[in-house]
Amino acid sequence: MNTLNAAAVLPMRASARRRWTQLALGLVCMMSISSPQYVWTLMTKPLMTKLDIALPELQVTFSILVLLQAFCSPFQGALIDRFGPRLLISIGTLLAGASWMLAAHADSTLALYITYGGVGGLGTGIVYVGVVGLMVRWFPHRRGFAAGVAAAGYGMGAIVTTFPVSASLAARGIDGTLALYGLIFAVVGFAASQGLRVPVEEPASALQEHAQGDTVRDWRPAQMLRAPLFWLMFAMMTMMATSGLMVTSQMASFAADFGVSKVLVFGLAALPLALTIDRFTNGLTRPLFGWVSDRFGREQTMGFAFALEGIAMALWLLTRDNATLFVLLSGLVFFGWGEIFSLFPSTLTDTFGTRYATANYGWLYISFGIGSIFGGPLAALLHQHTGSWIPVFSTAIVLDIATALLALLVLKPARARFLDAARAGQAGRTVT
Repeated sequence: MNTLNAAAVLPMRASARRRWTQLALGLVCMMSISSPQYVWTLMTKPLMTKLDIALPELQVTFSILVLLQAFCSPFQGALIDRFGPRLLISIGTLLAGASWMLAAHADSTLALYITYGGVGGLGTGIVYVGVVGLMVRWFPHRRGFAAGVAAAGYGMGAIVTTFPVSASLAARGIDGTLALYGLIFAVVGFAASQGLRVPVEEPASALQEHAQGDTVRDWRPAQMLRAPLFWLMFAMMTMMATSGLMVTSQMASFAADFGVSKVLVFGLAALPLALTIDRFTNGLTRPLFGWVSDRFGREQTMGFAFALEGIAMALWLLTRDNATLFVLLSGLVFFGWGEIFSLFPSTLTDTFGTRYATANYGWLYISFGIGSIFGGPLAALLHQHTGSWIPVFSTAIVLDIATALLALLVLKPARARFLDAARAGQAGRTVT
């Protein structure tokens, strides 16, 4: 009997090790594609000087990057299902790195849009969708945890590159930095992707557990898109994406205007220090608030987190001349924002079922692309026309507080009615 037990335990331990190895490789892939979005703010001033363009025109690049990453996600998911995650993620990592290497030779705004924005958006989108989809298959008992950790790798990945990229910009200039780090990202991401594997099969017990735990109907994307509740979530995620991306894409510009970007804080320049702290809190909040929402409810957690970002952003604006508070509050702002990448997909799956969760989230993720338009070039245009960052910050703060109230006062009761009606319909069909 002991021999039989030992024989059963060994494959389980080997499978557990494979899961964690796959998660580690997935994290490396996510980290290798995070810099095009999260280090973008360091590129804005050098690129404006190189191409002799204004900030609103330049920020279109950032919007293209995020838009393609978001709008192509439903179709990229279908390709991954057909050809396998390893092949597609390998291609994605190469595209993401190549976008920087090609952008180093861009001598016009259009060329920058195509290389940094277009090629980069396609590459990062493939890797993001592919890694998240693969990790939830490797962790059938901890799908929320696995998705949160994968998203954290994307949010925190730029921690290791923010200071090196900042130093490289000063030493090599914008072209040399893009060429060097684009090559590094491509090599590291591609190497990690070669170790990715699809699990042979999910344990029968895991499948039974999920089947027993599913209490809602599985909605296909076409059915979900006809539900008003989906569009409420879509609007809320758009509002939150707008406020966070306004900070992500414009931070270097308003830090310079506030006069704090080069002030030393704890012996380091304020801007790269703030960006490093931001990446950490932006990643930490994703699995943390996902875990909190499992225990205290999705909408309650949304209300707290979204309001936290709004309050932190208001304090940030009021104390904008204080470099130390600029650094510390920037971390709090991102701590209240990054959790949208765990709260919204988990809420969506709770509501519309698990069977089509990946495809359904692909449609919701489009809201992130729309937010990039409002948070990128339109926010820059608002600043340009008003000559002040106060209207931009005020808009973001209002969006945060409004979304927090929507979560508590509208989404929570609407979801309760929706799920009650769905369960009643299931019960009626069972009786019939």
